[in-house]
Amino acid sequence: MAIPFIIGITGGSGSGKTSFIKQLRRGLPDDQVCLLSMDDYYVRREDQEKDERGIHNFDRPASIHCKQFIRDLKQLIAGETVQRQEYVFNNELAKARLLTFHPAPVIIVEGLFVFHYKELRKLLDLKIFLHAKDNLKVVRRIKRDRVERNYPLEDVLYRYEHHVLPAYEKYVQPHKDRADLIVNNNTDFNMGLSVIRAFVEKKIN
Repeated sequence: MAIPFIIGITGGSGSGKTSFIKQLRRGLPDDQVCLLSMDDYYVRREDQEKDERGIHNFDRPASIHCKQFIRDLKQLIAGETVQRQEYVFNNELAKARLLTFHPAPVIIVEGLFVFHYKELRKLLDLKIFLHAKDNLKVVRRIKRDRVERNYPLEDVLYRYEHHVLPAYEKYVQPHKDRADLIVNNNTDFNMGLSVIRAFVEKKIN
């Protein structure tokens, strides 16, 4: 098996990473593109650090099992299949699945801290940064967390102000200049998506 091409995608919470990747993968053969998301590598809620109000802070590099993430990525690169329990963000309405990741010619890795870790950055062949204005990101965050993760509005707003935004400014935004491509998602990401999709199709063909 040829060495896979690794694409790293990051951006602030609410920048549109999940939607972008979903559109990017649409229509592409499942056996040609593998997605590995940091969302499935969070440390257990009870082991997360709490802030001064006793609220668990999931927006720190230490909130992710980074070593496990890198280990599994290296296994995929080596042509091995990886399995991991889905992380459902403590949503009592969701049932965790056993996820299976198969090696593929193109591997997409995504998450807040994809560019933060030097060892992980070295594995990336293409680095993509999704950008959006802060006011748009907070609205998208509210919609996602209330619907998908069953979080109350007050909790979402508190976390954004005290955890999400400070983490973005400290751990995500400083690596924006490391990106090979910056996709602007203030209105939509269609143009950037078209360019990257054409590139991926060329890689797998």
